[in-house]
Amino acid sequence: MEWYQLPLGPMQTNAYILYNDRKECLIIDPGEEAHKVMQFIQQKSLKPLGILLTHAHFDHIGAVEEVRHEYQIDVYMHIQEKSWLSKPEKNGSALFQGIDPIVASPAEQIWDQEGEVSIGDFRFQLYHTPGHSPGSVSFYFKEESLVISGDVLFNGSIGRTDLPGGQMEELIKSIKNKLLTLEDQTYVLPGHGPVTTISRERNHNPFLQ
Repeated sequence: MEWYQLPLGPMQTNAYILYNDRKECLIIDPGEEAHKVMQFIQQKSLKPLGILLTHAHFDHIGAVEEVRHEYQIDVYMHIQEKSWLSKPEKNGSALFQGIDPIVASPAEQIWDQEGEVSIGDFRFQLYHTPGHSPGSVSFYFKEESLVISGDVLFNGSIGRTDLPGGQMEELIKSIKNKLLTLEDQTYVLPGHGPVTTISRERNHNPFLQ
């Protein structure tokens, strides 16, 4: 499996496209600029299987509707945020000046528990990692030694908790009890900023010492 990071929109939210040798792909957090997502998929001649959301804040969902309709694929997300796609006051797009309200159709696939997930030939472990938002999840691909952490864990930082549903104690618990238990060499693909590793964050992240 290979992966590609696409920073999108004014907040440079990282979308990820994971693809295999069968030319199938998963689209993670298409936050904006749908044309850039589609351009990469076209260049690689990929077949999308689904859109996976680490959480439903506006900067991670802005291109969901356009990408979903282009490829006629399902959206996957956690049950605790299942209403957020259609409610700007919950996804945060109604809270900031200069941002158009985002209203998307509900997700077709809802996760209500942790565990192994299979989509096509893709296999990964789903972790519920709340704190930045109630329904934040992380995707752990053990064989590829990578975890997609959304806005939970960053290179040298952690997710903000001042948006509705955020809770610092819960966020730290999610990071320490779920993500930091992964192997040292595991790459962390965050929702913003550069890639890091579990070892680097365990040993050097000032918020986790």
